[in-house]
Amino acid sequence: MAGVVSGADIGLRILDGIVGWATDEAVAHQLHELRHHPDLEHAVEYLHLDVHDLDRKRLRVTSDAGTDYAIVLPRASALADGAVLLLETDRAVVVRAGAPQTLTLRATDLAAALRLGFLAGHLHWKVNQHDDTLVVHLEGSESDYTPRIAELIESGRIESLELTRLPDD
Repeated sequence: MAGVVSGADIGLRILDGIVGWATDEAVAHQLHELRHHPDLEHAVEYLHLDVHDLDRKRLRVTSDAGTDYAIVLPRASALADGAVLLLETDRAVVVRAGAPQTLTLRATDLAAALRLGFLAGHLHWKVNQHDDTLVVHLEGSESDYTPRIAELIESGRIESLELTRLPDD
């Protein structure tokens, strides 16, 4: 006879409800504090769900930090972009509808590259560097990022190559 395997037995954390929305002022403030906490890495995890999965009440997902979760929602709940499924003092889990978005930037001179690197670090942007480009992993809309580097873009010292959605793995 087969035994029942619980989420704890297979390393899953169970998320059983929506505790808030990233657009709520108090929740947004807590998420901001967690993202910028100096001692916490991956304190805010994102679940990038296909829009077709938003209607589901039960699904298994892996966060952008590699944590496995089982979502088990009551019938009356509905997932949407910005749904917060976990909000604790040291971690949060937020739903993002669709594939992760990135913004690819390229500096045209050394000083602009240094300035862009400084700003990306200072603003705690999640980035990867590929050859002469900086790929910014957006945690919000592009308009949350580009005003910080508007002077560099408008002067032509930084080129915004594209805004892309990464394929789901």
